[in-house]
Order: sequence, then structure tokens, then C-alpha cells
Amino acid sequence: QVQLVESGGGLVQAGGSLRLSCATEGRSSRYNVMAWFRQAPGKEREFVAGISWSSNTYYVDSVKGRFTISRDNAKNTLYLQMNSLKPEDTAVYYCAATTSGITWTTVGEYDSWGQGTQVTVSS
Repeated sequence: QVQLVESGGGLVQAGGSLRLSCATEGRSSRYNVMAWFRQAPGKEREFVAGISWSSNTYYVDSVKGRFTISRDNAKNTLYLQMNSLKPEDTAVYYCAATTSGITWTTVGEYDSWGQGTQVTVSS
């Protein structure tokens, strides 16, 4: 396991934007897949977006066209640009990393997690 530290969460009005960052300890390029998950109160943690070492990306349908995931291996940092935010995007957002990457969307596949950052979208 390695340390992942998220930042960039906050309170924003519907339609606004936020950019989340996830700094990784060590070389982020060693991870086959890095991803963002989110967990709203009373709900299970869900996959939001993932990116492979070769920059292939995958998004959950609800965020396609609004969120963009990227990674800067030189800075060992993962990003999530979130535009056109909606109240239903409100959740704690977690950064995750895996040296595997078979399904991308399964929580149990990831062996390193950040502490989470709160995103709140007001209507």
C-alpha cells in the first residue's frame, strides 16, 4: 500500500466546477489503474472514473461529458475535473490505486485508498 492524499473538495453551487487532486507517495506510474470513487450518505461507495497507465479512461454514465480524469506521472498526481456539478454529485470522493485493474469498477480490486475529500453541491 502507498499513501494517497486527496485535496480540492468543497462547497459549490449547482452548475459550478471543482478540481480534485490526489498526490501519491512514490511513482504513480507503477499503478496500472488509478480511479476516483464516491460515497454519499447511506449509499455504497461507487466508481466514478478511472485511468490506466497508458491514459485510457472510463467513466460511469452519470458523469460522462461533465467529469474528466487525468494523471500526471511526472508529478505523481491524479486529477478529477468536475464541471456542471449537480446536487446528486454530493459525496465524499476517494482516490484509489491498483496494480491490477481487471474490472476497474470494483471497490475490492483497489489496495490503496486516500482518506477522502468532501464535495457538496448546493441547489
